[in-house]
Amino acid sequence: MEKNNYQLKIKNDFSILIGGGAGQGSRKAGNIIAKLFSELGYRIFIYNDYQSLIKGGHNFSNIRVCSKPVLSHTKKINFLLALNKETIDKHQRDLTQDGIIIYNNEEIKIKNKKALGIAVNSIIKQVDGIPMMNNIALVAGLSKIIGIKWNLLKKVLKLEFKKEQNLNLKVAKLSYKKNKKIFEIKKLNQKKNPLITGNEAVALGAVKAGLKFYFAYPMTPATGILHYLSQNEKKFKIGVVQLENEIAVVNAAIGAAYTGARTMVGTSGGGFALMTEGLSLAAQSENPLVIVESQRMSPATGVPTYNAQGDLSFVSAAGHGDIVRFVIAPGDAEEALFWSGKILNLSWKFQTPSILLIDKEISESVFSVDKNILNKVHYEKPLLWNKKEEYKRYKITKNGISPLAFPGEKGVISKSNSYEHDEFGITVEDEKKVKEMQDKRLRKFKEMEKEVNKLEAIKIYGNKKSKKAIITWGSVKGPAKEAAEKLNIKMIQIIIIQPFPEKKVKKALENVENLIVIEENALGQLGKILNCHSIEFNHKILKYNSRPLLPCEIERKIKKIK
Repeated sequence: MEKNNYQLKIKNDFSILIGGGAGQGSRKAGNIIAKLFSELGYRIFIYNDYQSLIKGGHNFSNIRVCSKPVLSHTKKINFLLALNKETIDKHQRDLTQDGIIIYNNEEIKIKNKKALGIAVNSIIKQVDGIPMMNNIALVAGLSKIIGIKWNLLKKVLKLEFKKEQNLNLKVAKLSYKKNKKIFEIKKLNQKKNPLITGNEAVALGAVKAGLKFYFAYPMTPATGILHYLSQNEKKFKIGVVQLENEIAVVNAAIGAAYTGARTMVGTSGGGFALMTEGLSLAAQSENPLVIVESQRMSPATGVPTYNAQGDLSFVSAAGHGDIVRFVIAPGDAEEALFWSGKILNLSWKFQTPSILLIDKEISESVFSVDKNILNKVHYEKPLLWNKKEEYKRYKITKNGISPLAFPGEKGVISKSNSYEHDEFGITVEDEKKVKEMQDKRLRKFKEMEKEVNKLEAIKIYGNKKSKKAIITWGSVKGPAKEAAEKLNIKMIQIIIIQPFPEKKVKKALENVENLIVIEENALGQLGKILNCHSIEFNHKILKYNSRPLLPCEIERKIKKIK
């Protein structure tokens, strides 16, 4: 390492960015860095940025490390780990005044007093390593510089690598030895929280609520659910099936649900478009169906590996005919875990299609998660046939919910019909019977509204007495909450979008005189829903350039609003 008398003043909230080309291992390195700090009791948020390329381009992970929970990354960074020159060129302007660059000084030549060079190539050559291990050399160098103990680094690396474990350890050990400690990050006196992505959280919550089959066709950013569940198929005792397209996916899920198996499917906007006829089928046949829709920047293929909240209007109105549905939009991994389980139970309780609406920011970011959240998720038994009377699949009831029975049960003839039908499932066209069955399904929506009023459909943060408030949904929760708390104003997060929790929202707005809607789309889609429920707002903050909102951006724009 080059000689440097550098001193860094660091607090319990700092950021590390590691970047390089696709294939250089920046994300892997970012995960290792996050796990090191997690072992020390810190709370983590990782924003992963990558282009839609197999090789090349520019990828980076922005790891925020804090003593308290964080749900967003920041623009300013304290450490910049560069796997290539492009990373320095793109991000050195974001360094804090006392931030430092850590880089391979045998391949990158820069003139910067904030830079600490490491002879990465020589280190790898000395232990007969491979160039792919550049990232481990930089991580080990960072670990020594900030005073992380070798035994902790060794522990994390051994857990992280099953293949080439010894070689990676040799590279790390030599890099660690050749660098010098500049200062020491203190261990916190709080428990370690597991690190998971939002996609993994969705999977875990659904499994806890009784998921039996997951069907999908790969589509970024929801693909991580498919990968995680397929890797743990035997452990979770579920079936995971990748089919040829999203039309096959949604129909397979409806078929499996008809037989009594709890199912879930995952996709993004383009895939959901292909599923909309299936959504209508599920609504008419009253088959429980949960669709995870993880938004990306659209329309069409859009910017496939980046973020937006442009599908809210679409999922709220998708399908032909009068459809009753749940649309639930969690704002972070903990909420994704809880609500993926809850929406599965709700879909089966009310025998209706449901959409869990997330986005790339939630799906692929890494969060510190309280593992006790999983204890709040349970399997909830749906209404089942009592086996005492003749079975009617679509029995007309006061609340619109018909008892369930499944093919193969003794005494059961279970007909699932896409046509309008009578109580037995036999096709009808008589106007009286058509209206009778429509009214039955609509009564379910009234019961769904009552259910929403029992649930934590909205959350309130910040100064609850403030007359200025911001209202938002989904992944904007994190940066909006942080900005609201700093500005000492109220922040309202809407989680259940449909049925809309009108009473709860209006109560939360009772003393508010200046309401600001914040979301990541160009048309203000939440704002339109608010207007439909006679909720007026004064201002909108919209971002739609495919990058997530940051706390500093929200804070700056709110300050301009009088």
